[in-house]
Amino acid sequence: MTYNFDKIVDRSGSGDLKHEVLQERYGRSDLLPLWVADMDFETPPFITEALRERLNHSLFGYTVTPDELWTTIIRWIYDHHGWEVQREWLTYIPGIVKGIGMAVNVFSGEGDKVIIQPPVYHPFRITPQGNGRQVVYNPLTRREDGGYDMDFEQLEQVADEHCKILILSNPHNPAGICWSIDTLRRLAHFCYEHHILVLSDEIHSDMALFGNRHVPFATVSEEAAQCSITFGAPSKTFNIAGIVSSYAIVPNPTLRRRFYTWLEANEFNDPPLFSPIATIAAYQQGEEWRRQMVVYIEENIRFLEDYCREHLPLLKPIRPQASFLVWIDCRALGLNHDQLVDLFVNQAHLALNDGAMFGIGGEGFMRLNVGTPRSVLLQALKQLEAVYTKR
Repeated sequence: MTYNFDKIVDRSGSGDLKHEVLQERYGRSDLLPLWVADMDFETPPFITEALRERLNHSLFGYTVTPDELWTTIIRWIYDHHGWEVQREWLTYIPGIVKGIGMAVNVFSGEGDKVIIQPPVYHPFRITPQGNGRQVVYNPLTRREDGGYDMDFEQLEQVADEHCKILILSNPHNPAGICWSIDTLRRLAHFCYEHHILVLSDEIHSDMALFGNRHVPFATVSEEAAQCSITFGAPSKTFNIAGIVSSYAIVPNPTLRRRFYTWLEANEFNDPPLFSPIATIAAYQQGEEWRRQMVVYIEENIRFLEDYCREHLPLLKPIRPQASFLVWIDCRALGLNHDQLVDLFVNQAHLALNDGAMFGIGGEGFMRLNVGTPRSVLLQALKQLEAVYTKR
């Protein structure tokens, strides 16, 4: 089956975050939204049909979690990443950011330190801080080619006995990096030696692009397996963020017992009715849809690159190795933060994520969501070009 990613889906009236909070967050509602990380593509029909079939049985009482959920997740991870996950390692969690917050509370105390690697997904900072933890910054270093590396020398300097957790973005958001085995192995050795728990957010793992490969953190060494919790979900890949279908993987039995006992005691490990249904449908029937979606995203990225090269030469999109989010270097415009935001929001009428929200190293960048029909992407670029040429 050939899927139509050019289809425009009218999301008005659906309560979608992408449109409904524009006034609140950007100060105006007349914006083309290319910010929050869900796609404008219609949710795959096999997921909708699976949910509709269950809706035909009009009694929605307590349900058990089907064993098929776990066997399906295990098979998907093995087929796509070569990782043989054991059933006892797995549990449901009610969202990855929530899972990070839960792990922060279980494995650290108030005043303990949590390490993050900016520029990075902003809840990595907000969640620990909101739970009374001190955030320690281990900024990525930027290469001349526009890519990023981890700074292990600086990590050695800032990590002390109060650092209990490091939150890893793998693949990295917003820069779209598929971290190499060597980098992950070196990070695992450092954290294992310093008794630091790694929380690896791997929600974008099934969207590696342009021949790149995602490497699950826990697979790179025995040390990595023993000092980590991995979080995953089908939600980004299959555009079902509103159906919370996240899971945790913990190979270390001591960590697992401590974390999963706490989750079970608070009934956080019990998925709602529709989560297993959507996940099973996505992972059992979704491979062809996923492949076509990835190709479309790659074409959108090439389209963006070509357009910027020809019409917006001061904007430098950094080609992502994974995901539908593109990190754009806008520093050549010579604008400060407020001026850059004003250019995109008040002049071009676009809603993107400004780089400053991702922390140190994000100033002068914008994050663009290209998970949208190409006609929408073209409209956005034309709106930007119209104000760009007036500068």
